[in-house]
Amino acid sequence: MNKVQQGLRENWKQFTLLVIINGFVGGMVGLERSILPELAQTEFALAAKTALLSFIVVFGITKALSNYFAGTFAHRIGRKNLLVIGWVFALPVPLILMYAPSWNWIIAANALLGINQGLSWSSTVVMKIDLVGQKNRGLAMGINESVGYIAVGLTALLTGIIAAQYGVRPYPFYLGIGFSVIGLVSSWFFVKDTAGHVASEQSISSIKPLSNVFLSTTWKHPNLGAITQAGLTNNLNDGMIWGVFPLLLASKGFQIAEIAGVVAIYPLVWGLGQLITGKLGDLFPKKPLLFWGMLVQGLTILGLVFANSVFAFALLSVFLGIGTAIVYPNFLAAIADNTHPMQRAHSLGVFRLWRDLGYAFGALITGLIADQLSIQASVLCIGLITVLSALIIAKRMNHSNEPLTTAT
Repeated sequence: MNKVQQGLRENWKQFTLLVIINGFVGGMVGLERSILPELAQTEFALAAKTALLSFIVVFGITKALSNYFAGTFAHRIGRKNLLVIGWVFALPVPLILMYAPSWNWIIAANALLGINQGLSWSSTVVMKIDLVGQKNRGLAMGINESVGYIAVGLTALLTGIIAAQYGVRPYPFYLGIGFSVIGLVSSWFFVKDTAGHVASEQSISSIKPLSNVFLSTTWKHPNLGAITQAGLTNNLNDGMIWGVFPLLLASKGFQIAEIAGVVAIYPLVWGLGQLITGKLGDLFPKKPLLFWGMLVQGLTILGLVFANSVFAFALLSVFLGIGTAIVYPNFLAAIADNTHPMQRAHSLGVFRLWRDLGYAFGALITGLIADQLSIQASVLCIGLITVLSALIIAKRMNHSNEPLTTAT
């Protein structure tokens, strides 16, 4: 029997396959990114922002719960099996989006999409961390998240172009049929489970197990708690960008093609930037990276309130993408750094539970404020919350990349 080895070079074939599969996972989210708010208003006549953003609330809750399920049952069910199950849930999504007769069907599609994202994305994240070991953990997460969010951005751009040329439905969603079929087939036939890599790392790990993974990851452990609140805040502002940013641009008089172009910049910069920022987390302390990334996000979001031109919004989208790129892969790597190998999947599941509940919180907060006050007021509120999150990181996190070894 061949000895299991960790490392990016040693496992490059499986790693590359999982990266490609995660690109298809990201593409499924990108289907909706630039055109669903337009669909809600033009085909279903939804005027209230709270009702319009209900699809993000449902997506966030189902993805969050699926993340937790994936982390909790990763050892029992198997990482590969969870990946395959996630793709099964994706199969009906594009068909529902193409032919939904009412907005409730769109919400149902987003529930299925949330399950797909929670199970499939979580599985690829955990499996890549298992494969590469501690040395290149940040780089691995940078590559994984980079490809995923480049796929989000490119698909958002492409669906916007198709919608501008041929209409919002059904043609933009044909892409999703291809993504889901290819993702399922490649996961089922070619991916190998990584349980052996976990067992190998467990034998040499010096990190003490957490006494309560859920409570420690949520807040009790200083490092894990600081990372988790920042993850929630990151997706809270991403939920706002997803649902309200296209409406903010439309209120400025921009056309759907212009909106799609501006909206696509943020995930593309976010995606490409992680190829660099993930490796930075292997070389430098994660605390300043996370602090500055969240601060840049917060200040940029505040700047959206005062922008008026396509150029200004595009420039702010670049800075928002940079801020998010700095933190996103390093959230995951830092959680892994601070947890025992046998508890890693569970802790990542708890982190991703809270992080993706941020989508729901962000959509609810921004929708309510936008309805009661204005879109600009909702953007301002989210920007201030993001700056506060950066300050919590500065206060709570340990300075070095060394984990806190005491059980919490």
